[in-house]
Order: sequence, then structure tokens, then C-alpha cells
Amino acid sequence: MSEISSNQPLGTPTWIDLGVPDLDRAKEFYRALFGWEYEERSAATGPLTLCLLRGRRVAALRSVSAADVAGESWWLPYLATDDCDAAAKRIVESGGTVPVPPAEVAGLARTAVVADPVGARFGLWQGRTLPGCELVNEPATLIRNDLTSPDPEPARSFYADVFAFTLDGNDDLPGVDFTFLRRPDGHEIGGIIGDATARASRWQTLFEVADTDELVARAVAAGGAAEAPEDTPYGRMAVLTDPFGTAFSVGARPAAD
Repeated sequence: MSEISSNQPLGTPTWIDLGVPDLDRAKEFYRALFGWEYEERSAATGPLTLCLLRGRRVAALRSVSAADVAGESWWLPYLATDDCDAAAKRIVESGGTVPVPPAEVAGLARTAVVADPVGARFGLWQGRTLPGCELVNEPATLIRNDLTSPDPEPARSFYADVFAFTLDGNDDLPGVDFTFLRRPDGHEIGGIIGDATARASRWQTLFEVADTDELVARAVAAGGAAEAPEDTPYGRMAVLTDPFGTAFSVGARPAAD
């Protein structure tokens, strides 16, 4: 378990949100799945629903039109920065784009939505009154984000340039084109997976759970879908899909020896 009360170092995945066409239905699903409660806030872009676990903010839901999620939907990760505007400028200089320019969000943070050179979108988060997820690395909260891309090499160079990440291979996954992303202090923030079969480049979100099989059953009962759980070197994992087609992963840590 980790409780977060201050802004994270540059490049740390620090917040997640999801646009949904039916906010009430989304709240019902994620409450059934994770036990989240909700806090409503007003933002310049529209209502913002903060997702709470034990009263601590762990994610957000946004209302969007059905047309906005007619294609593939995914949780959007935000990487920490102490200067959102300067980071957005570096992203453009390194070959990325800024679809949603920096702006203040409900007094919580200054944010932007950006895209890397292979088209994967993510956010920038400069905390004001909210440093980001206030709980991580425990059941029903964010544990990691990884980027999957059919063209991973430009992405690797981009994130190293913009966030000064170092790139390391992964011997635990033979046959998988996986690169660890690490902050300059050596802290692992995620990875990049090269997958020639991927339809597009996407950042993927993994939530920690206590029991993967139980969460799979809970997701299906709440109106979602799930792939069969699989055991991996990092725990028992499963891919879930919410009622709006948003795919994300859940994982339980391996049992201690």
C-alpha cells in the first residue's frame, strides 16, 4: 500500500481518468467492481466525478458523448510534471503533439492531453491541491501502466528524451519485446511492449486486486466482460472490459513463498 500526499517526480504515472457516455452506469459498474464511492466536482470542461477508496481520491470519470467512445476506449494515464506548459513544449519538440493544451482543472491540477510520435495519448499532471492518486499499489487502485505499440522504437526514444527515462530489457519475459522505463533515480515507472499485432499504440492500465478470479466473476455479474485469468511471473492477471468497451487489466500479486 502507498499513500500519496505530495507531487510525484517527473514522469511518474500519477493519475488516471476515463471518459464514459453514461456516467451513472459507469459509477454503478466500478462501485460493484472496486467498491469505489464518488465525489462530484465542476470543471471548465464539464462535470468531473472523482472516484474514492476509503475517502481518498484514486481516479476520475468524465462524461463524454457516445461518438467519443465509438472506437476503442481506454483509461488515460497522466504523468507527473512540475511544469505542465514546459513539458507540453518538450513533447512537441520531441515529435509529439498536444491535442488538449494545458489548462487548470477544478483547482486540482494543471493538465494537458498529449500524444507521442506513435499516436499513444497520455496526460500531463501538475498537481495543485491534488498530487494525483492518493492511494496506489493496493487492491482497487492503480498499480502500473504499460505502453503497447506495433512500432515501439520511436516511443522508446521519445520518452527517454522528454522524461529522461532510462531503458532496460526484461529477462523475465523471454520472447516478449519489453523495455522497462525508469526515472533517473532508477525507479521503474512502467514499460513499452512491442507487439506487431496491436491495432494501435495505447497506454494500458493495471489495477491491483486481492483475488483475480473473484474480480472476473464480479465484472461479468456487473455487466462487463472478461478474458480467462492467467498466471504470470508478476501475479495472476486478467483483461476486463467495462460496459462501454473499455479494456483494462487486473492483477493479484504472487503468493509469498
